[in-house]
Order: sequence, then C-alpha cells, then structure tokens
Amino acid sequence: MGILELCGVGKRFAGQAVLHSIDLEFAEGDVTAVVGASGCGKSTMLKLCNGLLKPDGGEVRAFGKPLDYQDLPPIRQRMGYAVQGTGLFPHLTVADNISIGAKVAGWSQQQQTDRLGELLSLTHLDEALLQRYPHELSGGQQQRVGLCRAMMLRPQVLLLDEPFAAIDPITRFDIHQQLQQLLVAEPVTVVLVTHDMREAMSLAQQIVVMDKGKVRVNESTAKLHAQQPDLEPEALLQSLMPQVQT
Repeated sequence: MGILELCGVGKRFAGQAVLHSIDLEFAEGDVTAVVGASGCGKSTMLKLCNGLLKPDGGEVRAFGKPLDYQDLPPIRQRMGYAVQGTGLFPHLTVADNISIGAKVAGWSQQQQTDRLGELLSLTHLDEALLQRYPHELSGGQQQRVGLCRAMMLRPQVLLLDEPFAAIDPITRFDIHQQLQQLLVAEPVTVVLVTHDMREAMSLAQQIVVMDKGKVRVNESTAKLHAQQPDLEPEALLQSLMPQVQT
C-alpha cells in the first residue's frame, strides 16, 4: 500500500472528462515524476491528491485513509505543495511567506525561527533575503523560497507542479541538486509533475506518462533506461509515444 493512492479516480470539467479512472500508488520515500503534454491531466491529478479538487468517481487515499473533505487541514499539513510561478504572496516578506503554514498550525516563534534556519541552510538561501519581498528576488530565489514553504511543516508528502519550468537551465540544475540534497536530509515522498523528461529521469525513481487523461506508462526509471540505454531522455519519451497514442 502506498502513502498516497488514486483508486479508479475520474474528473470532469463542464461535462468533459479530463481524467479517466486513474489508478496510481505512490511508494513511501520515492520520487515519482508524472510526465505529459499540457492538457493531459497531470496537474488535475496533483490537485486531487491534496483535496484542492474532488473526484467525480473513485477514491483518493492518503496515509492509509480516504481523504476527508470535511476536514482537510490536518491532511494538508502533512503535504507540501509547490507550483510553477511559486505562488508566493507579494505583500508578505520571504520569512512570512515561508512561515505562514507554521503560524496557522500554531508553531511558536522560536520553532518557526529554528525551522527557517534549517531550510535556508539546506537550500543555500542567504538569511539577508528573509525581509525582502518576492518581487525583489531572482526567479531561482523565488523557487527556493517556494520549496522552503512547501517543506516548512516537515511534510510526509511533497507535491510539485512544474515548479522549475520557468527558470533558466543553469539555475534549474542548481535547484535540482539542492532538492536532492534536501531529500537526503529530510526523506519525503515526492510527486513531481513535469513536461521535461530529462528532469524526470534525473530526479525520480518512478516515471508515470499521462496522455489524454489516462496513465499510459508506469515504470521505474532504471527499467526504462535499461530498455533503451543509448537514448537521451527526450528521445526516450518519444519512443514511448506509440504506447501513449494507442
């Protein structure tokens, strides 16, 4: 049993099906990358995982129980969530952006300060940035702040919705390394939504390929690479497309 499961989950918008009876199980401690083109349903799937959306069919299970949509805060405190564009509050300082969840959860000021220090160290952010506002940061710094906010409450599950898509390749590589270091220091189950197969292959142990609201491929990164070891990541994804389009 996975720490997070989607069991026959379907979702419709305005009568149009965007997810078709999805069955996925995310293993505890693993990084799973969900790859697919825009509109394939991968971001919708992620929002179902933490209750931002409710399924029209099937069941979402987290930590061994069905999601309780009448009492989501306890579940969300155990799940970090970071998105493309960071989602930072422009009127709050970096410190307040990172700490907002801890304040809601009732952490003391000392607990917040101690945790901020840990996260700044792990993500290589300068303490001098804490009193700045999001617009005063570079794109890479904003993404690191978003990652810190997602990890503030020491979640068991980290949901990442293309958080690195809008930054340049060199900065993205640096953040990938820092994320990997963070996951060594604080192991957590990660679901990473991305359109970048290279990113997926470098970060994840498991690859899920989605197309037109369906899971078409669900395989370990090692096995996919072993099957076609000479292919570059994007070429490997293209090699899977005949399976995806059937």
